Amino acid sequence: MSNNKQLLPQKESGLFKKIVRCYECKQYKNGLKFAKQILSNPKYSEHGETLSMKGLILNCVGRKEEAFEHVRRGLRNDIQSHVCWHVYGLLQRADKKYDEAIKCYRNALKWDKENIQILRDLSLLQIQMRDMEGFRDTRYQLLKARPAQRGSWIGYALSYHLLKDYPMALKVMAEYRKTQIVSQTKPDYEFNEMILYEVRLMREAGHFTAALTHLEERDQDICDRLALMEAKAEVYLEKNQHATAETMYRDLIDRNPDNSAYYEQLEKCLKITTVEDRLDFYEKMLEQYPRSHLVKRKRLIFASGSKFQELADKYLKDSLRKVVPSIFISIKVLYSDPEKVKCIGKLCEGYLQSLESCQRLSSTDPEPAPPTTFLWTLYLLAQHLDKTGDQVRALELINRAIQHTPTEVHLYMTKARICKHAGDLSEASRWMEEARTLDTADRFVNCKSVQYMLRTNQVERAIETAGLFTREGLPPLQTMDEMQCMWFQQGLGAAYERLGMFGDALQKFHEIDRHFVDIIEDQFDFHTYCMRKMTLRAYVDVLTLEDTVRRHPFYFKAAVCAIKVYIYLHDNPSAKMAKSNGPTKDDGGISAAELKKQQRKQKKAQLKAAAQMAGEEKKENKPSVKSDEDKKPEQEKRPKFDPQQLLMVEHSLEEAVKFLIPLQQLSKNCMETHLLAYEVHSRRKKFLLMLQALKRSRSLSPDHPQFHVQLVNFMISFGVAVQQDLAGPVCQVIKETLPQLTGSLDSKELNEKFLEKHFDSLPHLIAGAQVMYRLNPELKDKAVTIATNLSDNLKGRTLKTCIGVQELLRSGLLGDCSSVIEDYQHKCQKLFPMATPFRPAQDPQSASSNEHLPGSAAENQDGCQEDHHGDIF
Repeated sequence: MSNNKQLLPQKESGLFKKIVRCYECKQYKNGLKFAKQILSNPKYSEHGETLSMKGLILNCVGRKEEAFEHVRRGLRNDIQSHVCWHVYGLLQRADKKYDEAIKCYRNALKWDKENIQILRDLSLLQIQMRDMEGFRDTRYQLLKARPAQRGSWIGYALSYHLLKDYPMALKVMAEYRKTQIVSQTKPDYEFNEMILYEVRLMREAGHFTAALTHLEERDQDICDRLALMEAKAEVYLEKNQHATAETMYRDLIDRNPDNSAYYEQLEKCLKITTVEDRLDFYEKMLEQYPRSHLVKRKRLIFASGSKFQELADKYLKDSLRKVVPSIFISIKVLYSDPEKVKCIGKLCEGYLQSLESCQRLSSTDPEPAPPTTFLWTLYLLAQHLDKTGDQVRALELINRAIQHTPTEVHLYMTKARICKHAGDLSEASRWMEEARTLDTADRFVNCKSVQYMLRTNQVERAIETAGLFTREGLPPLQTMDEMQCMWFQQGLGAAYERLGMFGDALQKFHEIDRHFVDIIEDQFDFHTYCMRKMTLRAYVDVLTLEDTVRRHPFYFKAAVCAIKVYIYLHDNPSAKMAKSNGPTKDDGGISAAELKKQQRKQKKAQLKAAAQMAGEEKKENKPSVKSDEDKKPEQEKRPKFDPQQLLMVEHSLEEAVKFLIPLQQLSKNCMETHLLAYEVHSRRKKFLLMLQALKRSRSLSPDHPQFHVQLVNFMISFGVAVQQDLAGPVCQVIKETLPQLTGSLDSKELNEKFLEKHFDSLPHLIAGAQVMYRLNPELKDKAVTIATNLSDNLKGRTLKTCIGVQELLRSGLLGDCSSVIEDYQHKCQKLFPMATPFRPAQDPQSASSNEHLPGSAAENQDGCQEDHHGDIF
């Protein structure tokens, strides 16, 4: 304390030390009592450090506003105190204002440059915020202050590693290693990790010889023998010492014959490049490891013709005799080759005919097949037919299998999948629920049933079913959020979106976004732990993962859905008047009775959940018999997203941009990222950002149907903007760049060339038809004819694409097509007889599968949003 006015006499100084101890021991009541004793003295009522410590304790007991008031007051009274600045930084960190916390720590260090605790706290925030240079400087200060501590050396070396200054990182590690004395009586796992971390540094620096020498010199000190073998093998391969690397990888395969990575590395050692050589390689490996399932599957991948038929025949027969339900999963990778698909179908048909005629998989078998073989042959063939698109016959076979063994859960689950792929989501949900009732203790089947219910918008029933496996006494929605069950929240949000309950949908998507924020903030638990426990390799991997965690499919799907909802709310302001109470007037074909029924169910579910939450809050607020001394600090309640506030946001597109930015940073190679970026920026009239999105889309897929639509729309919008005095520099940049995208063609010539090039692709024809009508509405009939073409020779004539065409006809993007829709539905029903979207509007079963937003119906038919080539914005 540099200011004499702030010095405390001996008695008050002793009380202040007790305050600090009470804070460290979490005895908050006593800490506040001691603070009161000091502050009640008129001479020290404005003592800055005491006020700051009192504020810190108040923050721990949940009195946040009072805490900040006391800390700021203390800082004003003693602005030169490192304690006041440090405490203020701790409060800012607790409030997740990391930049402000770093400023506070730096101010604290101005008055106490060698304070270890402040330096540690500062380094934690710097690595959290990825201020690598600042982290390096702070770790250097810690090293100078505590050179005898291992963490000081490790943290300093790590800072150079993260800056990719490998020579300096290795130099620091080498200096530290000189001070180490390894115990010979027992394994030192921490020293083992440090050696392997040094080897990783050397390899990343390209010093392979040094890495190998280090491994050999420290062989006896490495406890993790598997990691040692793998590191040696990789280094030998990197040094092009293929013979030695081959020996190492063969030893590793002896330990684990089903590790695919070992075989791939061994192929590199042997310089195997052709398919024939790979097949021969795996033939030889099978002689050594006849029980390896991986080797058997690898042979199927590289074999072809009669050889493939021979190997596939043996593999399928062995699996069917041994009753392997997952056989189809193991051969699914082969379905990218049409010839192999035909061969597998022919073999399975032959097995079924032989079993029906002579109870053998083939007439040459000496003994009859086990009774279960017939069941699993039906099961396998049904899965094969479903994969190849013949859902009608697949359904016949799976029904025969169910008649044979009515208690087998796998059969009902497969029947549900077949119905889903056929387009009948209601029937799929019914059969998945039937599977769940056969084994109510199976959590996986329960989750699948919930997932199928959500696809048919059975929200209340899905929540109730999910609650069978959640914590008793708590609402399922609360438990799912606490467990970060993102697949459930994603499905629930998509269901709300289809029902027109946009506020509730946005609530779920924001909850998923918050989970990823929590995952990133959870790094704080590892910054200190990993350096203390020397798990450095895993720590570096975690830091790399955290930098790209929003690349995960859960975040991508939630962000895409949220952006589409915000775009829809911008285009349809009246949708906000739904106020999260149910579907809007645009009901997507759902009957009035069905709408009212769904509204009643949703209201009932929301009231039930609210009542349960209120009951839990009463329990939490019930007075405890424990003394204040034993109380734990009151945890700040997790804020909840209000659907109404999310729905009524003033600038929907600005909210969409918040979800879009992480996608642009981490999912650059995904086409949908840039398609969505164009849709958002086109509504914001940001022409340069629109152009940027188009350029990125073209670099990924210049023939993408939606890119063609957006490019022509941009040309039209730009032409209008030029007439309205678009800013000169912007106009000049676009005029110079646009010919690179269009090939100096006008919009009409561009569309004609596009249709001519992609005459046999239905998704491209649909895009061309949209552009044709946009350019010349008088060509409506021609455009509709092109879009509704269902010729057998067309590529991409899938259920999803046809549903997209149906929605396009209803949307008005091709004009008034009411006279065409019924005829198109009739044609599609012949192609997809089980698909509910093509059933007549009065058919009640079709209601649950119709969607609310354009494009979402087709996505829901796939069960997930993995392939978006048929999206119609």
